Amino acid sequence: MGIVAGLDSSPDFTRIVVCDADTGAVLRQGYAPHPVENAEGGRPSDVDPQAWLLSLGEAAGGGLLEGVQAIGVSSQQNALVPLDSQGATVRPAMVGGDRRAQVAAADLIDALGGRQAWAEAVGSVPGAAQPVTKLRWLARTEPDNARRTAVLLQAHDWLVWQLLGRLVRRTTDRGGASGTGYWSAATGAYRSDLVEMALGHQAMLPEVLGPSEAAGTTPEGLLISAGTGETMAAALGLGIGLGDAVVSLGASGSVMAVHPEALVDSSGMITSLADATGMHLPVVTTLNAVRTLRGTAELLGLPDLESLSDLAMKSTPGSHGLVMLPYLEGERTPNLPHTAGTLAGLRRESMKPEHLARAAFEGMLCGLADALDVLRGRGVEVRRIFLLGAAAELPAVQAAAPALFGVQIVVPQPADYAAIGAARQAAWSLGVSQGTLDPRHPPAWQGAVAQVLEPGEELAVGQAVRQQYVSVREQTHPAAFRS
Repeated sequence: MGIVAGLDSSPDFTRIVVCDADTGAVLRQGYAPHPVENAEGGRPSDVDPQAWLLSLGEAAGGGLLEGVQAIGVSSQQNALVPLDSQGATVRPAMVGGDRRAQVAAADLIDALGGRQAWAEAVGSVPGAAQPVTKLRWLARTEPDNARRTAVLLQAHDWLVWQLLGRLVRRTTDRGGASGTGYWSAATGAYRSDLVEMALGHQAMLPEVLGPSEAAGTTPEGLLISAGTGETMAAALGLGIGLGDAVVSLGASGSVMAVHPEALVDSSGMITSLADATGMHLPVVTTLNAVRTLRGTAELLGLPDLESLSDLAMKSTPGSHGLVMLPYLEGERTPNLPHTAGTLAGLRRESMKPEHLARAAFEGMLCGLADALDVLRGRGVEVRRIFLLGAAAELPAVQAAAPALFGVQIVVPQPADYAAIGAARQAAWSLGVSQGTLDPRHPPAWQGAVAQVLEPGEELAVGQAVRQQYVSVREQTHPAAFRS
């Protein structure tokens, strides 16, 4: 079929991979940071979208895209690009978690009648990051800009629109739309009434394309696929399917799995997203993952997580009875926003640094296992888990995870799976346009190079450690998982 490219515009940079359309082999790649000034202490909340185009151009320099027949675009989720009726940006894009919008989120939840009403309407409960919440913030804080807003795009929608020459037609995909807070993965339809509730008036929304549909073709004949959000693109790049879950270890954690239908969760713990293949990606998040490890390392005076892992390996499963409930920032799963962490099981023999180190790893993983059980409790089948994030490489994580999760663990080699997934989508659209691929199934690319870990004989030990954790959690927070 030739060669295709995947473009991932993350919060900080653009990465482009050029792949063989048949096998997925990466042939060449480019990279460039976004030319934006970081806010004090972190990323900015407002970004001129032109910065994304500038880094795209730099990443594609040196003839990187020569011979490419199709491009897929992946980008950061939750970025809102408000346009006026002429297609000009009303204000800089609102990106990231955007804590400014926390009050707006609570306001919207009340306006529709509570968390359950939102979960049933669009499969998620508004949070500070979601575009629908940013619209409410805009209407309350910048009413003139809100009144001028006529078109709503996300980052990948805007980039696709730019690549195609700013056509009248504007498009998105199921994956990106499912994270807006005004499109339902269950019904496959927009809730324009929620846009009006948030913004104060209606706005034009992009057409939602099917997974293998093309957004268009450039004047030079370059096919541009539908594009999608980073989460969905990474799932496509990893090649996950039914029976697979992905556990991401960042400061906070997330568990997502492929499922054939949308899950409506009245508790709001499950965010019901759509994937990039026509399936669904229910996601459960925790506020505390690697931040639990970092806090413990600081408490023990250790310089890094590798040192904490080395220390934890001197202990044994169960940490001599020490149990850490890792709710250091409060917690979302279970919904305990105002609680604190707990250290239980202190005895003279357990009060050693190595046991505390091990308890931190076990507490983090058991908290994520709780999140996984929320999905399993709704009928989601999980036969193997892809473990992502730098912490997945730590020996203490790899020693404990298979037995605590109770299934095969796959630790893929680090790669830009979102860009690879975008390229796979481009190959799919190209193949469908040429009549060589089935529009119902993406091309079968070679899987990620990965380390595979089995629970083996440690399974019973892991179950005992997990039960020790659950007992402490139920004693400390008895109603945490009861709806």
